[in-house]
Amino acid sequence: MATLTEHKPGDFCWMELGTKDQEAAKSFYGNLLGWTAQDNPMGPNDVYTMFELGGRATGGAYRVGQGSQMPEIPTHWDLYISVSSVAETAAKAADAGGLVLKGPFDVMTYGRMAVIQDPTGTIFCVWEAKQHAGIGVNAEEGAFCWADLSTPDPAKARDFYEKVFGWGIEGEDYLHIKNGDAFIGGIQSQAHRNPNAPPHWLIYFQTADCAGATQKATGLGAQPIVPAMTMPNVGTFSIVADPQGAVFALYEPLHAA
Repeated sequence: MATLTEHKPGDFCWMELGTKDQEAAKSFYGNLLGWTAQDNPMGPNDVYTMFELGGRATGGAYRVGQGSQMPEIPTHWDLYISVSSVAETAAKAADAGGLVLKGPFDVMTYGRMAVIQDPTGTIFCVWEAKQHAGIGVNAEEGAFCWADLSTPDPAKARDFYEKVFGWGIEGEDYLHIKNGDAFIGGIQSQAHRNPNAPPHWLIYFQTADCAGATQKATGLGAQPIVPAMTMPNVGTFSIVADPQGAVFALYEPLHAA
């Protein structure tokens, strides 16, 4: 996949880790996915970590928990969706039954964003790029490649996201999400969803060896949630929680590069 310089509206454009230990997160994701990290000042006592793969942005990280600016937020991965206008998208989200939790607001000169909760309880962010377009690579070894929505009400979620982002969402069990002509993610089947899990977006990172990467993650302190499983005509995936508890998935396509 060529280097990305922009993201069309409706595409997933940024991944952001809220973690209790940035130093540990830099070590974990660096060892597992080959990321490098650079810290930038963020307020009086915090820094914002920019992750890169081969010099291309793969996501960011900030500190949550005791002593941070966000003490009540648990460890997690945030997912951002590209939009042409944050203000217009926030208004659409509210009209479609969502809740605008924060924003719209400017992130210095990098872009404009808002934090939104869909009608089924899932929280995500929207991003109107200015100086910062978002991730610079996807669908490569160590990079973001997919996202699944885990929700207790797929029908309600489908209606919301189609109205807000114009996505095409199709299927009967597992629902595939299309932004324009491109498949970008899905909505999990209720038969395979953990009913005790809160609604969330699950981020996938690509690997050429899912079983090996899962074993490596476990050796680095991660907790396996779903072991490496092969889906016919799809590929192999696993779900793990990093050493601080943030959940993500690993994905090995049928013909990994």
